[in-house]
Amino acid sequence: MQPFLPRGSRILMLGSFPPPKTRWSMDFYYPNFRNDMWRIVGLVFFNQAGYFIQGNGYNRKLIESFCREKGLALYDAAVKVIRMTGNASDKYLEVVESIDLAGILDNLPMCSNVAVTGQKAAQTVLEVLAGTGFQQVLQLPAMGSFANFRYGERLVRLYRMPSTSRAYPMPLEKKVSYYRNLFKSFLGHSHSMVAGGLEDIS
Repeated sequence: MQPFLPRGSRILMLGSFPPPKTRWSMDFYYPNFRNDMWRIVGLVFFNQAGYFIQGNGYNRKLIESFCREKGLALYDAAVKVIRMTGNASDKYLEVVESIDLAGILDNLPMCSNVAVTGQKAAQTVLEVLAGTGFQQVLQLPAMGSFANFRYGERLVRLYRMPSTSRAYPMPLEKKVSYYRNLFKSFLGHSHSMVAGGLEDIS
């Protein structure tokens, strides 16, 4: 999948790698209908888990429009992988080629925040940062926290976020809390959970 890099983006979200196409409900990032990324974003900004849902899938046009408006760039930490089993689990992904993070940041001159969504994405990006072009060894941040790295004159924050896959054992309410704290700093207004919605447990 091609990187989605809206002009003026201030934050880059990196997943591990898309699931097999048989699991896609749209041709865009986080396409598996059982992945809760777009439900979480809907809850954070609109207090509606179904805001980006259309029929039995996600509304790509609405999601793209939202991301462009907010300056949210999307890509994956791995460009090529080998699946050691037939499922979508990150546990069985072997990364063959990692993201050209320097090249992506060159195309996002206003971006000083990178968020990795899940353990595999985090490990992959840490390996990239330790390699040629960056040569910076970072410790894995605590969940919801960040570590700094430099790219040229730019100081960039690397945020560790929970996986939005339902296979990751964290209540949806807690995931919403983590992502709200991330988004409210960079992407403008977000809703607090109100009666009938989700309680803010941050």
